[in-house]
Amino acid sequence: MSARPLYVQLADVVAGKIASGELAPDRPIPSENHLADAYGVARLTARRAAQELRERGLIVTVRGKGSFVVERPVSDGPEESEPVT
Repeated sequence: MSARPLYVQLADVVAGKIASGELAPDRPIPSENHLADAYGVARLTARRAAQELRERGLIVTVRGKGSFVVERPVSDGPEESEPVT
């Protein structure tokens, strides 16, 4: 069992789908209810995962419409990123 909170693990799964292009820019991500059902977690866990994705700058949420993948700028050089722990 991972010491990382479930919401972080779920956010990582969704972030991976964004990075791979499975969830495309300007397209909605699955709803909190769908994420909760699909991954067998509580809705609060799915909500916290969405909050984590917003904090990472990967999604934006539009009240009454849902959460959408943010268009990522294309860089000319290698990106600096924080090490994964």
